Amino acid sequence: MNKRNTQMINGFEHVPYHAENFTIEQMIKRSSEFYEQAQKRRSLRYFSDRSFPKEIIQNIIKSAGTAPSGANKQPWTFCIISNPEIKKEIRIAAEKEEYEAYNGRMSEEWLKDLRPFGTDWKKPFLEKAPYIIAVFRKIYDVRDHENKSNNYYVNESIGLACGILLLAIQHAGLVALTHTPSPMNFLARILNRPKNEKPFLLIPVGFPDANAYVPNISRKELDEIYVDYE
Repeated sequence: MNKRNTQMINGFEHVPYHAENFTIEQMIKRSSEFYEQAQKRRSLRYFSDRSFPKEIIQNIIKSAGTAPSGANKQPWTFCIISNPEIKKEIRIAAEKEEYEAYNGRMSEEWLKDLRPFGTDWKKPFLEKAPYIIAVFRKIYDVRDHENKSNNYYVNESIGLACGILLLAIQHAGLVALTHTPSPMNFLARILNRPKNEKPFLLIPVGFPDANAYVPNISRKELDEIYVDYE
């Protein structure tokens, strides 16, 4: 980087931003192609145990790490679990919470809304998928093992990162499920995470089972999610 092309703003170095220059036709084509790929993404509960190189997961995590975050604090930790014993321990703990949820914690309306998906408290995918990504939100950072540093818009930031994460998984040719047993405090205990990290999502990742099915449901049409104030 040529130092003459940088600027100092509030005492911090800023570098030029170089945008890619596409024609309008290319932009329309690229945006349409991206949608076509994204709309194929489905949450899957039936995984193959077929493995794949960890490098793929690492690239996916790097993509998630490009998400915007409050004051660029990047308040996330992505734990990758492939150890069978740890996956089993997570499944046992998750199923305990899920059993309680399906047998008393959830309202009748909630249970009714879940029926089209065929879910219950049993979560075998937590063991069968070759990898689980446990996402933690960092409510604050710790400097020098003592001093706390505030993080900002943590939930919004990590939500954005997880959105990119799911699309990166889809782009790589894999499938995933966003699993949220509640409460998830067991994750911090099993994975021995520090006190400033709180569980956010469990995401099994892998190839679909050969006999996998998904519910025949649809997403809202554009006119249901789009308001134009032209």
